[in-house]
Amino acid sequence: MPKNYFKTFGYAYSGFKYFFRLEANAIVHLIATVFAIGLGFYFDIKATEWLWICLAITLVFSAEMFNSAIESACDLVTTDIKPQIKAIKDISAAAVLFTAIFAIIAAVVIFKPYIA
Repeated sequence: MPKNYFKTFGYAYSGFKYFFRLEANAIVHLIATVFAIGLGFYFDIKATEWLWICLAITLVFSAEMFNSAIESACDLVTTDIKPQIKAIKDISAAAVLFTAIFAIIAAVVIFKPYIA
């Protein structure tokens, strides 16, 4: 294996550190993740339910990370208020909202029978 292959893990780790240090929403998502995982263990959910929970967590974190990267790239281009930059940032934020709604729906569908 090439040496650079292992360096990519270091770059990814740096990305995680930046994400959790610089993005306030990362902590909100982390708290929701811990809560969902805690409920999963508490209710001893099925393997397929774990897959849906893991998918929801992955989608939300991925969307938030892409959103953060897009916003940072836009800020490098200009800090002036431009309609095109606003649209780009708004669309990437909407993607996070879209995945968060999916995560909430998945959690309700999975946990409602256990709670009821």
